[in-house]
Amino acid sequence: MKSPKLNCSPKIPHPIVMLFGIIVLMAVLSHIIPAGAYDRALVNGREQVIPGSYQEIPNTPLGVLDMFLAIPGGFSSAIAIIFVVLSSGIMFGVLEKSGMIEHAVGTFVKKLGRERRILIVILMTFLFGGLGIFVGYENNIALIPIAAVTSLALGGDLMLAAGIAVGGVTVGFGLSPVNPYTVGTGHTLAEMPMFSGAVLRSTLCFSALSLLAFFNVRYFKQIIAHPEKSRAKGIETQGFELAQPVSNYEMSRKHWVVLAVFVVGMAIMLFGVFNWHWYINEISAIFIMISIAAGAVAGMSGSTLSETVLKSVAVVAPGAFMVGLATSIKVAMEMGNISDTIAFTLSQQLQELPLYLSALAMSGSQSMINFFIPSGSGQALATLPIMIPIGDLIGLTRQTTILAFQVGDGVTNLFNPTLGGLIAMLAMCRIPFDRWLKFIIPLVFIILIMAWLFLLFSVFIEWGPA
Repeated sequence: MKSPKLNCSPKIPHPIVMLFGIIVLMAVLSHIIPAGAYDRALVNGREQVIPGSYQEIPNTPLGVLDMFLAIPGGFSSAIAIIFVVLSSGIMFGVLEKSGMIEHAVGTFVKKLGRERRILIVILMTFLFGGLGIFVGYENNIALIPIAAVTSLALGGDLMLAAGIAVGGVTVGFGLSPVNPYTVGTGHTLAEMPMFSGAVLRSTLCFSALSLLAFFNVRYFKQIIAHPEKSRAKGIETQGFELAQPVSNYEMSRKHWVVLAVFVVGMAIMLFGVFNWHWYINEISAIFIMISIAAGAVAGMSGSTLSETVLKSVAVVAPGAFMVGLATSIKVAMEMGNISDTIAFTLSQQLQELPLYLSALAMSGSQSMINFFIPSGSGQALATLPIMIPIGDLIGLTRQTTILAFQVGDGVTNLFNPTLGGLIAMLAMCRIPFDRWLKFIIPLVFIILIMAWLFLLFSVFIEWGPA
């Protein structure tokens, strides 16, 4: 397998240029925006902002050396996500080398029939959406290449694979009615019944996934009719393509055993996530264990397995690098102490607006803050202790305030360059960030408008905790 090039459009800067430009911008803003901080306290083991405690502190503007120090600081901060990208890439490389993924996808497409490929795109979009809703975000990184193999087998491209998998997981996770990091944290902070209001949130999530499925099908039909319009032209597909006609595929005993190793490993991972609170490091460890076990049952020698590991690392290394560079933006803001100032300033503006407009502005402000605090739970702990009392003062129900937060955080995750998980998933599909922007931005605006209509409806009905 060859390491993919981070292709870029002549009209949009290269992803590395974009991210480095944002780091430079944060360094400049540290000289303009006053430094400030909220007091924080540990509540139930988690650090939480104390409302009304914001105060300016001595400015800490970033010098040239500080700006460049933010880059290794970002890599250090993101090391867990960087390694889960590498470990998931290794696992997929070993599974691909065993032939299991190719034969499983080929058999799946043969059974359903290529004439049903539109239905397969729709089902796959909702499948990955369901993984985002119920499994989480970074937990699904290793499954993204399956969409790539399936998309190419159907006659699609790697951008369609990203629309199905990255789009599905991101929309499902961002608007999930049972998201423990955003809705769960929000309900805890607001002292409301956990995951209440699920009917409206579920309707919104299903509607957004339906729009995504329609968007994917529309793009699929477009590239079938006009292959030259593919947004993935020139991107290396080696390792994702089927090597023979679909009609020739069937699962051998070895393939079934490798599949069983993969399924059992993923089941153990999910059990650990939900019952033992495993996170990124434990997930990475499971991926490595699956890789070794799959290689063993596939009959790979130590040399073959080792060579496969190194080739797989080479394929995903550019994406892992992008994760570290994206995280450097957050580190630069923390060094300049401007994140809390931005959150405070935006929250203050909300109190001067009419009720309906304030709900939209609250969601919009969360969208902006999401670029500075990409972690859903981190953003909830930093902003909801401020937003909830403001919502109470201006007449918004707490359920509506949490929905405004969820929409602002969740939808913009589709194009947030500081979100390491997004960059990692795109890397697994070999899709450069600039191309992804051109593909997904039209859909982002449509989903945002629809979500804001839901938000206005929640204001109208004075949506409570039911």
